[in-house]
Amino acid sequence: MSGSHDSGNSVTPAGLLVIDKQPGFTSMDICAILRTRFRRGGAPKRLKVGHAGTLDPLATGVLVVLVGKATRAVNALMATEKEYEAEIDLSRRSTSDDLGGSVSAVAVDAIPDRAGVESVLRRFVGVVDQLPPQFSAMKVGGVRAYQLAREGTEAPLKPRAVQIHEIELREYAWPMVRVRVRCGKGVYIRSLARDVGAALKTGGVLTALRRTRVGDFVIGEAKTIDDLPQVLGQEHLADLPALMIPPASAETRSEEPDRPR
Repeated sequence: MSGSHDSGNSVTPAGLLVIDKQPGFTSMDICAILRTRFRRGGAPKRLKVGHAGTLDPLATGVLVVLVGKATRAVNALMATEKEYEAEIDLSRRSTSDDLGGSVSAVAVDAIPDRAGVESVLRRFVGVVDQLPPQFSAMKVGGVRAYQLAREGTEAPLKPRAVQIHEIELREYAWPMVRVRVRCGKGVYIRSLARDVGAALKTGGVLTALRRTRVGDFVIGEAKTIDDLPQVLGQEHLADLPALMIPPASAETRSEEPDRPR
């Protein structure tokens, strides 16, 4: 994909980067870092940089970052299938459904066996109604749910229909469950951890999450921020098929606040 020109002499880069997001960064942190590096390479100050689906700060893995006119393809990429590897602790609960919230131990009457865990996981395959976490980017009356949660107010969130194509139990040794999840757009793996625990009558806290695929982009081709040079240009971007880029009027998520899937 060739870069276009702005009103000055700077070349506006356009294309994508497949990033392996490290823990501790928000998805928008990554976009801001990359924007700075492209500006060092001569890109215009108002360069658009967006991502195709948020990863929480504690999560790692594939973050597809779109640059320049490629940001217009963000909705098409967000609609693609995703894969995750997740670890769930059944002995605890959390206000955020992960380790970022207030975590407490849960008294469990009966420890489920592997067959019981597999049986419950099967219930969550297909189209399911999922309640987003209180610490999420869902809007309630124009306010993000996580903003209300930080103020101690519980947001009146409603369940949404989401598609989970497959859940594979990789490992189970009480209280830890390790799964691979293949799903569609908008699935909260934190909510899945919480709901699986509720169905098992145990706790359910997401303790680790790694996204291994977004559409055709896989973890094997991803680079960390540390792998990339401090000065970036068009030569560092991969091409995006032109058919994925809608008209310039299409809405992007390049400035959406962080917290979710």
